[in-house]
Amino acid sequence: MNTVDTHDARRVTAQAGGPDTQRRYLRLIATLSTFGGLLFGYDTGVVNGALLFMTPDLKLTPLTEGMVAASLVLCATIGATLGGRMADRVGRRRHILHLAVIFFFGAIACALSPNVHLLLAARFALGLAVGAASVVVPTYLAEMAPAAIRGRIVTQNELMIVGGQLLAFVFNALLGNVFSHHPGIWRWMLAMATLPAVVLWLGMLAMPESPRWLVRQGRLAEALRVLRRVRTEELARLEYEQVRALAEEESRSRLTRPTWERLTATPWIRRVFLIGIGIGIVQQVTGINSIMYYGTQILTQAGFSRSGALTANILNGVISVAATFLGIWLLDLAGRRLMLLIGFAGTSTALLLVGIFATLMGPSVLRADLVLAAIALFLTFQQGFVSPTVWVLLSELFPLAIRGIAFGLASSMLWLANFLVAASFPSMVAGIGIAATFYVFVSLGVLSWFFVRRYVPETKGRSLEEIEEHLAAGGLGG
Repeated sequence: MNTVDTHDARRVTAQAGGPDTQRRYLRLIATLSTFGGLLFGYDTGVVNGALLFMTPDLKLTPLTEGMVAASLVLCATIGATLGGRMADRVGRRRHILHLAVIFFFGAIACALSPNVHLLLAARFALGLAVGAASVVVPTYLAEMAPAAIRGRIVTQNELMIVGGQLLAFVFNALLGNVFSHHPGIWRWMLAMATLPAVVLWLGMLAMPESPRWLVRQGRLAEALRVLRRVRTEELARLEYEQVRALAEEESRSRLTRPTWERLTATPWIRRVFLIGIGIGIVQQVTGINSIMYYGTQILTQAGFSRSGALTANILNGVISVAATFLGIWLLDLAGRRLMLLIGFAGTSTALLLVGIFATLMGPSVLRADLVLAAIALFLTFQQGFVSPTVWVLLSELFPLAIRGIAFGLASSMLWLANFLVAASFPSMVAGIGIAATFYVFVSLGVLSWFFVRRYVPETKGRSLEEIEEHLAAGGLGG
């Protein structure tokens, strides 16, 4: 592949954006667009706590309890695939506006559901929005950000995801402890998601479209205007020429149709696509969402009271947010591969401790405290090293011509793995016990470490176009 002069491309890569005006505008874009991530986090996390009140109110069984938790996730597999296609078709910004509307009305429908069947239908609709947001928001951020700080910018979405989960835990604890006597208090927990949906919609009205998507549509003057708002004039021109040259080469090579054949016919793209799927799956098989969805139940089984578990669960949210700040700081320093290797080693160790405590100790205050400490250690490695790195990698790996559909399909596999964990966790605990369940996650975490060590490429410090050239030349895995 030939793009602009390599020396000039490196100069683009080495910069972290323009002067203060451009940096402020880029921060504004990142803040407003990542309200999609906040909604992603809130809608997935609110069930952790709401289930305590929803179960007796709607007379849920273990099966329907698992379905309420997992229904959103199941439909997110569809939303991720469709979201990638729609982001390629209508643009990143416009699709985020569509998602804000679905988030708003989906939250209202959940809160007003009179029975479990309508609740599941509403959660399915929210799942479409969550899955699509998990693809289009990181894609939008990656395409807007300079290479030198792309990891930091894209990871802001992960920060908003865990921030949304923390907000859900705080509201659950507040409403659950203060208004536990109020019938249907879980409805108010679910309804709170309407507020960030309004902010997302209003904010994205004023945001620009991705310059890389504009180039692919032939809207070159618009793309250059957007780049000038987030780069200095010199850097905007250099990056514009780099993106335009690659888009022209892809067009000549018939790489512009994001079809299934394009994902599988070219060997290097097929390899990258399969690696992307693997990255999405290994993020989930650590068992992260057994804790994010069922953390309150895990803590009550360990020895906490219901109110104590609701309150202690806030600590999990605080640790997730703090760990994500750590990840933002480390990601562009340590590199993607090292972050994942450290992360999987840490998560596997922490879950091994949970299993040991559950095996050797009966329910007690001491066991509850030790389990909470082990979960806190797990979240430090998961949210500080694994999760932010996975979303950054998925936003970087795929070539521009198929980025939306490839990211969408890889993300759909991530969500499918999420669904399998969420839906099976209650049954696994009932069937083999909490300790054996976590030992399964430990084993999967070890396998994930070896997958990363063998296959995952390093992308730190390269522009998206340089990553594409590197991977096309066979630069895969360690």
